[in-house]
Amino acid sequence: MKRTIIYIDGFNFYYGFLIDTNYKWLNLEAVFDTLLSEENNIIEIKYFTADVRPSKFDPEVDLRQQAYFGALEKYCNRVKIIKGFFSRNKTYMPLVNSDAEKPELVNVWKVEEKGSDVNLCVHMLNDAWLDNYDCAVLVSNDSDMTESLKLIKENHSEKVIGLVSSANRKRSKNLVQYADFTKVLRTTILEESQLPERIPHTNIRKPVSW
Repeated sequence: MKRTIIYIDGFNFYYGFLIDTNYKWLNLEAVFDTLLSEENNIIEIKYFTADVRPSKFDPEVDLRQQAYFGALEKYCNRVKIIKGFFSRNKTYMPLVNSDAEKPELVNVWKVEEKGSDVNLCVHMLNDAWLDNYDCAVLVSNDSDMTESLKLIKENHSEKVIGLVSSANRKRSKNLVQYADFTKVLRTTILEESQLPERIPHTNIRKPVSW
């Protein structure tokens, strides 16, 4: 049995797997228990994300997210939520379709999620140095994480690295070169891995719009 830790890039995961589906009320433990082989003893699932902010376009987005975080904390004992933060600032940016020699600038909201990718890489590296796992599984398609995988393989060659990708997205070649195995997470597993609509012994319920 390989001690296995899952590292989920939360926003990459949401936009790569869940955004246009009805499977957002997802039991992460059930997903990876099903996806990985019997030799993987999943001891922890680290979910890297940030608190979203409501806007006039979606005033309840934070309430849905907090309900989901609460559900994971109460129902999935192996899941640990690790948060970065959101930055939302007004800035001027050029219009894509401007034919002018000097592009027209428009005032826009620039929304960025900060810290989660760095947090994920640091945790994956630190856990390797502390010998907290035999197998690390990265759930992301972000090539910015390549260097952390490279360092793990160079300094801890005995560690096994897995990569989970979406059937709807092309895998990052930079990440794949350091992976010992890859898995495709298909919608059938998402569909079969849903949390109860009401989390037992709590008042936490699946958001109506999900």
